[in-house]
Amino acid sequence: MGEERVEQRTRLLVYRECAAVFALFALGFQVSGQIITIDADAAVKPFPHFWEQTFGSGRAILSLRESYRRDLRELKKVTEFRYVRFHAILHDEVGVYDEDRSGKPVYNFSYVDQIYDGLLENGVRPFVEISFMPNKLAAFSAIHPFWYKQNVAPPKDYAKWDALISAFGKHLVDRYGMDEVSQWYFEVWNEPNIDFWAGEPKQATYFELYDHTARSLKAVNQRLRIGGPATAAAGWVVDFLKHCASTGIPIDFVSTHGYADDTVENLFHSHENIPMDERVCRAIQMVHGQIASSSRPELPLMWTEWNVPSFGPLNARDTIYVGAALASDIGQCDGFVNMMSFWTFDDVFEETGVVQDPFHGGFGLIAAGGIKKPSFNGFALLHKLGHQRIALDSANLLVTREGDNLVLAAWNLVDPPQTGSTVHLKLQFKGVKPNATVELSSLDEKHGNTLTAYEAMGKPRYPTRAQIDELNRAAELPPPSETKLQNGSFDIALSPNELLILELLR
Repeated sequence: MGEERVEQRTRLLVYRECAAVFALFALGFQVSGQIITIDADAAVKPFPHFWEQTFGSGRAILSLRESYRRDLRELKKVTEFRYVRFHAILHDEVGVYDEDRSGKPVYNFSYVDQIYDGLLENGVRPFVEISFMPNKLAAFSAIHPFWYKQNVAPPKDYAKWDALISAFGKHLVDRYGMDEVSQWYFEVWNEPNIDFWAGEPKQATYFELYDHTARSLKAVNQRLRIGGPATAAAGWVVDFLKHCASTGIPIDFVSTHGYADDTVENLFHSHENIPMDERVCRAIQMVHGQIASSSRPELPLMWTEWNVPSFGPLNARDTIYVGAALASDIGQCDGFVNMMSFWTFDDVFEETGVVQDPFHGGFGLIAAGGIKKPSFNGFALLHKLGHQRIALDSANLLVTREGDNLVLAAWNLVDPPQTGSTVHLKLQFKGVKPNATVELSSLDEKHGNTLTAYEAMGKPRYPTRAQIDELNRAAELPPPSETKLQNGSFDIALSPNELLILELLR
């Protein structure tokens, strides 16, 4: 069967499925399940979209690639993408630092300018991770096993490090202006509590690095924002805050990391039974409490790396599971964190080497070649949520308001490899017309699921441009279907890992 006929047949099947779903909802089908009452005029609280303002990406030099910038533009179309964070702005491949024969530092910000110009031209600002150590400034060779071989040693001479940070900060202010750069964030290093920092003892030597970096950057201008400790598994926050308080070292925000794959022992130093789907937000709540109990309770919390579980060889991050898991995390984390930086926005990414095939369980929302994963659609759908939230005690539902309209997210989270079952919810609305118009958008096994189309294609390791276009057509969600409430109520049936956005027009 030719590609054109396959495409026509696929479109026909999608049309028939959408029509069937529309008819089912239009009839207001009755099912037995949880009954949830929603008052459209209930009190609301602000609901900033903390999960979609910052995204991570691999390392600095990758941002010069057109594939990277194209993916960034695609994600920006469907989210509130404002900041991007990546490693290794000081890596030798960026060419920032050298020394002449006499040992005098030589700076070159040519690639730095191209990197940051490219971000700003595409409408995002850098969340600057100050890392890693230029080889000629390193106290010793401590080459990390990542494919791009960054040096994670402390500096050999803190006077030279201070001068580099000062020159770096001054250059950015000279080029972009203080009003612009004051809106950036500067984070000192990456995960110094594990193998990304070779100083010994780790904590004391990292605190020394932070102190020098913070003082040098603030000496350029007090409006520059700096923070840390950028640790793995929510580590060191209490000690770091105590250190800053006792020394008077500047700090403008707290940053740390935590993944759903992290063990309970690493995140919480306990043997409590905490499901993977709760670990990130439980860790965020823990750190939020640590900040609140410190001498600087007003400091914002930036969770600068996280992702949903991959479940090892099941590669769950390539599947529709991400949409439901993301919705669950948003509901849990709301109110405890200022920004969460999803790691990563795409798979232009080389920590373990060059990507070998599009769907390999990578962190990104967009696979190699620009193929949009189901997770991309998860972020796109959750972007529709309003910026005010109505409190509701439900494990499957978020209720928000945008203007006069209600926007609901409903999901049925089922961890792989479980198959799960359909979840039924009956929604009863107060404060709306009994026949109010409802628009429905869904991410499920049959809608927006690029992986299904890729498997049907035979899982080509190197998809052609025509195949990539076909996959991205399969990734496109159909326009929202429209129906109406039936006597102020609405019944929904959520298949395993389905994410449904319901917009109720008032």
